[in-house]
Amino acid sequence: MLSFISKYTHWLHGQWPAGGVEKGPEVNDDGTTDLKGVRVVGDLTGVPLLKFSADTGAKAVQAILQESDFKQGAGADNGLYDLAIIGAGVSGLSAAIEAKKAGLDFVIYEADEPFSTIHNFPRKKPIYTYPTEMQQAGELRFKSEIKEDLLKELKQQQQTHGIETKRAKVASIDRSGGVLNLAFTDQKAEPVKAQRVIVAIGRTGNFRKLNVPGEGMDKVSNRLIDSSEHQGQKVLVVGGGDSALEAAISLAEEGAEVSLSYRKKEFSRPKPDNIEKLKELEEAGKVRFYMGTNVQEIDESEVVLCGEDNEDYSIENDYVFTLIGREPPLDFFRKSKIHVSGDWTPKVWVGLAVFFAAMIFLYHLKAYKPLLGIEGTNLWQLFDSKKWFPFNLPSLGAEGSLLSTFMNAARSDPGFTFALLYTTVIVAFGVRRIRRRKTPYVTLQTSSLMAFQVIPLFILPYLLFPWMYHHGLFTNGGFGEWFGMTFLSDGQGGAPNQFWRAFGFILAWPLFIYNIFTEAPIWGWIVLGFIQTFVIIPLIVWRWGKGAYCGWICSCGAMAETLGDQHRHKMPHGPRWNRLNMIGQWILVLALVLLILRIIGWATPWQGFDQAVAGFIDKNDLFSYKVLVDLWLAGAIGYGLYFHFSGRVWCRFACPLAALMHIYARFTSFRIFAEKKKCISCNICTSVCHQGIDIMNFANKGLPMEDPECVRCSACVQSCPTGVLSFGRLDANNDVIHDVLSASPVRMQEKNELSPVDKLLMSAKK
Repeated sequence: MLSFISKYTHWLHGQWPAGGVEKGPEVNDDGTTDLKGVRVVGDLTGVPLLKFSADTGAKAVQAILQESDFKQGAGADNGLYDLAIIGAGVSGLSAAIEAKKAGLDFVIYEADEPFSTIHNFPRKKPIYTYPTEMQQAGELRFKSEIKEDLLKELKQQQQTHGIETKRAKVASIDRSGGVLNLAFTDQKAEPVKAQRVIVAIGRTGNFRKLNVPGEGMDKVSNRLIDSSEHQGQKVLVVGGGDSALEAAISLAEEGAEVSLSYRKKEFSRPKPDNIEKLKELEEAGKVRFYMGTNVQEIDESEVVLCGEDNEDYSIENDYVFTLIGREPPLDFFRKSKIHVSGDWTPKVWVGLAVFFAAMIFLYHLKAYKPLLGIEGTNLWQLFDSKKWFPFNLPSLGAEGSLLSTFMNAARSDPGFTFALLYTTVIVAFGVRRIRRRKTPYVTLQTSSLMAFQVIPLFILPYLLFPWMYHHGLFTNGGFGEWFGMTFLSDGQGGAPNQFWRAFGFILAWPLFIYNIFTEAPIWGWIVLGFIQTFVIIPLIVWRWGKGAYCGWICSCGAMAETLGDQHRHKMPHGPRWNRLNMIGQWILVLALVLLILRIIGWATPWQGFDQAVAGFIDKNDLFSYKVLVDLWLAGAIGYGLYFHFSGRVWCRFACPLAALMHIYARFTSFRIFAEKKKCISCNICTSVCHQGIDIMNFANKGLPMEDPECVRCSACVQSCPTGVLSFGRLDANNDVIHDVLSASPVRMQEKNELSPVDKLLMSAKK
């Protein structure tokens, strides 16, 4: 049994990449942070490209100049700079040139030397100035394709524009009296004041360490400057990123005998060109790979590696390069009270506790269940007895009118108030999402989600069907009576006034179970539910992927894509979290078991068995499917963690319908395709995936992304800075058919397409 579960888990979820996301400062799209007046530019915004770094630096200054509370030269008499720039790399220089052009009183600080990151590149390192078509903001330009030429070019532009830097390391920033104060690591240095601060320090924190014996020896270095110095030596390179691969390539080409140790079995981060070049050198006998190994010890003449199978490898060695990256300078941001993603500060914990408590309250009210199963704490009954909102709403409108129907529902059913709030939030934040993410895909997708929520999930059950019932349309014979008794009754001849059953037209079994798990079978729902779950959904998943339902129809997905749009980066990533994806499979099994018991309960004359089944489904106030799954997992927990673990906690980990669709999605023709030559391994696509998918691991290899978790939200496609990704499918001949609907702003710019929002704005102006 355990072997079957292990194989099934691997087949369904375990075989896919599960890379993590590096911590960094919380930065908005425009570079602003939660410390007013401070903007972050350059690599720390997520895109490690020269043009993007320069673009963010220049745009930050341009944005500052447009801020209403920024007064140029306002503090000149008090030693207050208009602008302080921290970091003299590409983004810092671009910002400085723009500030100089605007006549700002500014200062630029650098802890090392200007362009220190580029200085530390290996000799003759190729420089990627992609995308070639991009014309970045500001006046800083790049033409060179080799390290030395690029440095000369940058220094020339610095000199031409008269940009002078000050050698100092800023320890922290704080704000007081409407002014930003810069403190330095040199405690003798006087703090500096500025109206605005641009942080352009890049990912230049401390080098990561192996923490093994011998790491402090002179023969161990964390940077490679000149490969020719190691000609004929036995060199070990440790790492699996671009820096490590480029160093190994350069050393091998200069005649070194190169070994490369990487802790994983395969490369996932480097540029495809580097991987291909390194494999060519391996085939030529110039490089030897030790994949899935870790360094155990370094001594004068050899290095000991340990493999995943606990086998040791002792290799002769003259020199070691530990190129395993640097830690982002997170301490600087923490000292400056700029929030770092993934940090659980007391403020975050308090926010989680308060919001979680609010969701427990709200969902217990909606579920008509005692609070935490404690007798006498049914919030619905309490509010009714006290005539608290919404039970104290007045009667309005003529009897039988839509307004009267609306007010009656609001006054008598907290579920109506909840549904109205839910729908309002989806529409309001849906409009916001369309304005924020201006692509045809997002416009149509969000409009679809809003339409499904407003019409079949709100207007039908709470307004139209009650109004039709009041006017006898479900009781006066004909199709109306058949429809009412088939879909809005209890299956035992009761009145067709259970309007909430209309949710089942959209929320298929096993997401919404209560039209199937009834005391007597409702054959209309049984037939429709079977067609929905086992015919319609498998067909749309096969054609468009799981996201055709989760990302375009489902009300849970609607809330995640609208209210949760700006929190998707908070979803945890990695193998440990991926294992939790199987929770939904167990809930699916539970739903199947209850269905079987429900069918047996229909067939058996033993009333006690039927009552026991009903208790397991929804009658029990503490242990039932409705309480454990609907109230807690889908409600209080799913939404209670909304702003701390992204809006897809329920959808990813526990939704039984999603779990069923994961099985369907293993046979889908839907994929996310990638142009691997354009992939820069920036990891943005992975970081914005609120399903925890390691998309970059597919993209930089040029592999179609087929992880069944995908909900087609388009965040990865839209956020990709080089337009690598696109939606599509494989036809019968395994040929790629790309979606017609544009989801990538980069590709839209290349085709000179306007977004739907921009088209509307232009029409309005005309």
